[in-house]
Amino acid sequence: MNIFPNIRGDKVIWMVVLLLSIVSILVVYSSIVALAYRYKAGDTEYYLFKHSTIIGFGLLLMYLTHKVKYTYFSRLSQIALFISVPLLLFTLLKGVSAGEASRWLKIPGTSLTFQTSDFAKLALIAYVARVLAIKQGQIKDFRSAFIPIVIPVLVICGLILPANFSTAAVLFVTCLVLMFIGRVNLKYILSLIGIGVVCLSIFIAIVFAFPNINNRVATWKTRIESFSSGNSEANYQAEQAKIAIATGGTLGKGPGGSTQRNFLPQASSDFIYAILIEEYGLISGFIIVFLYIILFFRAVRIAGKSDKTFASLLAIGLCFSLVFQGMINMAVAVNLFPVTGQPLPLVSMGGTSIWFTSIAIGIVLSVSTEVEKEKKIEEA
Repeated sequence: MNIFPNIRGDKVIWMVVLLLSIVSILVVYSSIVALAYRYKAGDTEYYLFKHSTIIGFGLLLMYLTHKVKYTYFSRLSQIALFISVPLLLFTLLKGVSAGEASRWLKIPGTSLTFQTSDFAKLALIAYVARVLAIKQGQIKDFRSAFIPIVIPVLVICGLILPANFSTAAVLFVTCLVLMFIGRVNLKYILSLIGIGVVCLSIFIAIVFAFPNINNRVATWKTRIESFSSGNSEANYQAEQAKIAIATGGTLGKGPGGSTQRNFLPQASSDFIYAILIEEYGLISGFIIVFLYIILFFRAVRIAGKSDKTFASLLAIGLCFSLVFQGMINMAVAVNLFPVTGQPLPLVSMGGTSIWFTSIAIGIVLSVSTEVEKEKKIEEA
């Protein structure tokens, strides 16, 4: 008997999302104490209600998206890609800045902002999956198959790069993985990597020659130097995260027992994984990693069961992007990577980033729903 008759798609993915959402509400509520005292006179309930509402609306978006047949996203990806370019340009020129980076646009009539790169990431992954599926007949051809894919990838990643290197890198790697799975000629993929490296080098050279254009390269340089040198003062956030993880031990200090939340500037977002381990122990850290691995495994399983190329590539591309981003966030928290500013998907406190993540998982669930229907037809 189906307890939730209106919910379709992979039930394991639904469970993983619900578990991560519960973890998010618990850990965010604990980690926003300093933020609440700074901006809301200690009213932590304000942030609890706000974050819970965002999570709830994200689950609603996921539910509504999974009801839409995934094939509609093939056409929508074209429209979304064309919208993404002017949005990213406008964000670079007139966007809301934080830490010398213009990444957000203010939603008119509200106090909310949204990161245009999240929208562009979703659009580009769906578009690359669409073109790869359509061009399978001539996928090894350079002009008719490779060029229509590589131009949008370079344009979108190039527009994201000046303000958000880590997001551009995650998106670029995701597109490379999709092209590899989609049977694009390996020498073309390697050439694309070379083009990406050359473009990045040119961008860095221009910025160093004209430092008033963009200050982000200097920030990247400082972060990498701080990470490689191991200087405690220069690498303040990573040091505080390591203290949180070390003092958490195996079982943690218990809910609300974190002390490093008062010292970590991004305790509720970029370094929430460190607070999670501090309060709930290393065991909880391994469980979170395991949940992301399950999420990706189920996406691969869905892709393997589908006989439609677009469906398979779409499911793998979207899940790979989310899981790869999550692994980078956790690697930063344990000081394996320099600080990147990538949130932990479905766990870090956020607004529209959680909603776009929910839409992405909803699309994967839509693919899963169609796979289930096909299986039932075959059995009948």
